[in-house]
Amino acid sequence: MTVNAEATQGAPVLRLQDIRKSFGGIVAIENFSLEVYPGEIVALVGDNGAGKSTLIKIISGVHPPTSGTMTIEGETVTMSNATMARAHGIEVVYQDLALADQQSVYMNMFLGREPTNRFGLLDRRRMIDETEKLVKELDVRIPSAHATIRDLSGGQRQGVAIARATHWASKLILLDEPTAALGVAETAKVEEIVQSLKSRNIGVLIISHSLDQVFKLSDRICVLRRGKQIGVRETAKTDKNEIIAMITGLQHS
Repeated sequence: MTVNAEATQGAPVLRLQDIRKSFGGIVAIENFSLEVYPGEIVALVGDNGAGKSTLIKIISGVHPPTSGTMTIEGETVTMSNATMARAHGIEVVYQDLALADQQSVYMNMFLGREPTNRFGLLDRRRMIDETEKLVKELDVRIPSAHATIRDLSGGQRQGVAIARATHWASKLILLDEPTAALGVAETAKVEEIVQSLKSRNIGVLIISHSLDQVFKLSDRICVLRRGKQIGVRETAKTDKNEIIAMITGLQHS
């Protein structure tokens, strides 16, 4: 169900205002503005080279914008690296997952942020307990928190990556083609997990090449073409023909 975000959700968790990004003489993003609200899923769509991944990298601190402002829950922020983005409650799930294949699920859940006990040793019991609690809440079907990542299927790995982002994100999760390498059944399972994020009141910004997925998951759709925002539509009030026309620049009848 589409939400009237302004009326029901209060302040946006993320606001981008007149974002511009250039690499040398090449303008990758031009005057881009967008708001994402808590509990809302916004889809970013566009052809290859439209600027979608660049926007994700701007929000996540990988690429600082050339100009424009970004606010998180009303606070203007400057992201100079990914660590700063994480400190502001923003997590990213990339296509390549960035999981450690040789490590267990619970070690991956806390990778780089491992808790210690009063003796300065890894608090493995806490890591295992929190991992098992979260994968159960999100219905990520893995053998156990002790399972090694390399032994999991693609869908299970993606579920772990999203669970890790959910564990650490307090405000916003960015998903870059989360099901691109998955089959039909595993895609459906990951889509269920993404849908469940709405109830946790986390904002979600998802890049997807699948319009079926976009219409299934999103509340609003933002279309990019050659670095420019073509428009934003409420998913329930548009259709694939209109979105395709916005992506391609061709009129539809």
